[in-house]
Amino acid sequence: MANRLGDAISPYLRSHAENPVDWFGWGEEAFAEAVRRDVPVLVSIGYSTCHWCHVMARESFSDPVLAAQLTAGFVAIKVDREEHPEVDATYLAAAGAFTQNLGWPLNVFVTPGAKPFFAGTYSPPVAMPGSPSFSQILAAVSDAWVNRRAEVDATADELTAVMRSSSDSDEAGADGAAGILLPTPEQLRGVVSELEAYEDTVNGGFGGAPKFPVAPVLNFLLEARAPLALRTLKVMAASELRDPVEGGFFRYATRANWSEPHYERMLYDNALLLDAYTTVAEQHPTEIWATEAAAGIAGFLIDVLQIDGGGFASAQDSESVVGGRQSEGGYYSLDAEARASEVAPKLDQKILTGWNGLAIAALAHAATVSGNARWLTAARDAADFLLEHHFRDDHTVLRATLGSRRSDARATLEDYGMLAVALLRLGSALGSAAAGSRYVQTGKALIDAARGAATSARSDGAVFTAPGGGDPVLESRGLLFDGDVSEGAYPSGLSALAAASLDVFAENSEKIYLDAARRTIGPLAPLALARPIAFGATLEVMLRLSRIRD
Repeated sequence: MANRLGDAISPYLRSHAENPVDWFGWGEEAFAEAVRRDVPVLVSIGYSTCHWCHVMARESFSDPVLAAQLTAGFVAIKVDREEHPEVDATYLAAAGAFTQNLGWPLNVFVTPGAKPFFAGTYSPPVAMPGSPSFSQILAAVSDAWVNRRAEVDATADELTAVMRSSSDSDEAGADGAAGILLPTPEQLRGVVSELEAYEDTVNGGFGGAPKFPVAPVLNFLLEARAPLALRTLKVMAASELRDPVEGGFFRYATRANWSEPHYERMLYDNALLLDAYTTVAEQHPTEIWATEAAAGIAGFLIDVLQIDGGGFASAQDSESVVGGRQSEGGYYSLDAEARASEVAPKLDQKILTGWNGLAIAALAHAATVSGNARWLTAARDAADFLLEHHFRDDHTVLRATLGSRRSDARATLEDYGMLAVALLRLGSALGSAAAGSRYVQTGKALIDAARGAATSARSDGAVFTAPGGGDPVLESRGLLFDGDVSEGAYPSGLSALAAASLDVFAENSEKIYLDAARRTIGPLAPLALARPIAFGATLEVMLRLSRIRD
């Protein structure tokens, strides 16, 4: 059995390299093999710091008996959702037809033509009430493939048609002047009131358990000067969601009172929360808790996630060996002295362009407010790394690298938008024309490249599209749909590019960039007003636009 994952860019894929499963990476080779064997494909999607991905890897994908069943009846593909976000978005949308409990690991069964026909998330190794074992699921899917192929094909065709129709409807909303109507200031004040109604007035934050930071919403509320943002951020800073030793925030809490975190620490969460706490410190200099939280996050980004003074790792794992035993979060229960004698949880060292952009922008902002030269140097070092290593010869952007190796995954709009924001804000932080001009001009060029790609490749009125196109496997099969524009965890590519366009306009008053921001954000207004908790970054741009009079 070939080991196709051992040399992968993704540490997540590498962690599965020694499984007894005959894994393929994402690409044409796997689907050609499925056509040759006339078997369905399992597309199993996760990421390196995903707790339940680790669990399923140990329980199922490491089991020789189950692996033999999987390899005999399927072609099995492992996908890192962070490396291939378009693959994840496409199949996550499909999975919603089969389960409401969306998450990872995401296990999607598709035809040799890549069309989904069944999906689920974590499955136990032994059946439990209401949850069949993974072996039972494999057997049922194999039986359907062999004995009810017409039904399988019909389901795949119907689901694909529904996904395509939904995507076409979303694109239609972006066409022409009909999509440029922006929310009024009164409507945006109404959004703030609605978000206040979601507040957990006992424990802070939004809703019950599990409880996430929802950083884009907090940054919108800060832009709106809403006291709700301060209340939430103050509670979070004092909660178990924050590591008191190294300063970073964990991904989410399993309880409503912010306790019992899932202990993975994500680059995007910490970058966006650094921005939020910096804004509080800027708006309210006497709120010392905000200054301390910002300093802690900046230290975590630089001391833990920054790799050799260059780019930032994607995340740090929740699990590690503590006292000779595998532990979920055990390392984080130790004080600084005790941690020094243990091996820290692993980093996912792949460097993602977009997420690094979030960190660079946040550090540049924090350095400007605090005057901390170390933070500005870290932001500049990371930006220089990306400029040197994350651009192809044709000037398109790379999605990811690991060491000296480049991923073949296509960059998405989030990579262009988040990096553009980062370079523009780093240039502004550096101040002088000589120091900052290179970053500002490159940031502006990224916006122009995404605008130019849309002009040459789209006929639907879209303002931005990713240069170089989308995922080629999905695109060649008619399965490449516009990605989810919601942004519960971090900004979408569209909102990031709109924000970058506004930054350019604020600097030089070129109305072409103001128009680009309005035309990008306007069509999203109905969605953002209906579901504000999922459109924080979009609402923040809308609020900025509402203040511009021309």
